[in-house]
Amino acid sequence: MKTLVIVTHPSIETSVINKRWVEELKKCPEKYTVHELHKVYPDGNVDVEKEQQLIESHGNLVLQFPVYWFNCPPLLKKWLDDVFAYGWAYGSKGGDKLKNRKAALAVSAGIREEDYQEEGRYRYTLEQILTPFETTFRYCHADYRSFFAYYGAETLEPTGSLLDKSAQDYLQFVDNL
Repeated sequence: MKTLVIVTHPSIETSVINKRWVEELKKCPEKYTVHELHKVYPDGNVDVEKEQQLIESHGNLVLQFPVYWFNCPPLLKKWLDDVFAYGWAYGSKGGDKLKNRKAALAVSAGIREEDYQEEGRYRYTLEQILTPFETTFRYCHADYRSFFAYYGAETLEPTGSLLDKSAQDYLQFVDNL
């Protein structure tokens, strides 16, 4: 089955990393469905049933976003709160729609990788910062497969071959879920 990639970037047109990743994913529509939340829900009103059906019609789930204030963009948080509902994603009555579904994250981090170390500037690794997402997937009995990251987007804006390599590495990560 295809992989559903939920892209949440409030200004994808001005993005370098996330925009390039989306362009690369869209080259293979037989493998990936790219679902851009800000384009589908510019008013922030999420159609929960539609989103749940979309997830159910795909094999794997990837959440792609830039790290905002050491978290995800607000629309993705709202989407998670609304879509991963009791009785659908978890709970004693049903709640198994994510069970065993492979799930992962793809994030662009503005900060350099060395700053995301226990001895670094912010004292936490990106893995530690993304723990709530892993915990959410595990709580819903999904098969969490880790994350793909691009570090340093604020200071080391990629161009040319570095950007191409990042996009190719990202697709390889998704293909190997």
